[in-house]
Amino acid sequence: RTVLDILWAKKIFVLNTVYPWGGAPVGNVVDIIDGVKDHPAILMWVVGNEWNYNGLYNGMSPDAARDRVRDVVDLIKDTDDSRPVATIYGEMPDPLVIRSLPNIDVWGLNVYRGINFGDLFTVWQQRARRPMFLAEYGADAYNTLEMREDQDAQADATTQLTNQINANSSVKGGVCIGGAIFEFADEWHKDKSGDPNTHDTSGDAPGGGPHPDGTFNEEWWGLVDIDRVPRKAFEAYAEIPVPTP
Repeated sequence: RTVLDILWAKKIFVLNTVYPWGGAPVGNVVDIIDGVKDHPAILMWVVGNEWNYNGLYNGMSPDAARDRVRDVVDLIKDTDDSRPVATIYGEMPDPLVIRSLPNIDVWGLNVYRGINFGDLFTVWQQRARRPMFLAEYGADAYNTLEMREDQDAQADATTQLTNQINANSSVKGGVCIGGAIFEFADEWHKDKSGDPNTHDTSGDAPGGGPHPDGTFNEEWWGLVDIDRVPRKAFEAYAEIPVPTP
């Protein structure tokens, strides 16, 4: 609650993830929600993160993870019906997945398609009747094509992707209620083969991925570096106006 108090003092709302790990009992969410549901900083409850990829970080099959998400969401709504409940999905869910989770109020999508979301918003409008937001988007600041930090490319992607989100904003009649850029600060522990005291530069390119190289350089995603020094993407992001009707 102390953290929520600090955020609320700065008028920052929180999408509070209450069930990230499938190894936890479903009933755990009751105590978590009861402990903070009276706090004004809580905007939504969130269940899971890219559970279609990671099986709720517990090795569950996609179907089992989906069923667990449904059960948790039902219990959350029984505990607190004053806020919407979201789930975070990796990329675009197919129509069957969307139909199988009718209790989800808002969908968050983690999407990395380079410097353009492509048909994302059009396809979502065709598939779903619920609002969506970009739960993760952006680009890292390391260019594996040139083996160097590339703040210009990160800033360019930040600007273009955020402007696309704003152009499809619900306040303009679109389907997207916003986006959470990934991420505020570098994390030097992300490369499991590296050293947490070293800014490692390895990454993978699974197909698709961030601009300009399609490679996820996991320790270089910050709008600010490990010492909180702003990158060009920080300044670019700050200059983008909030969409208005």
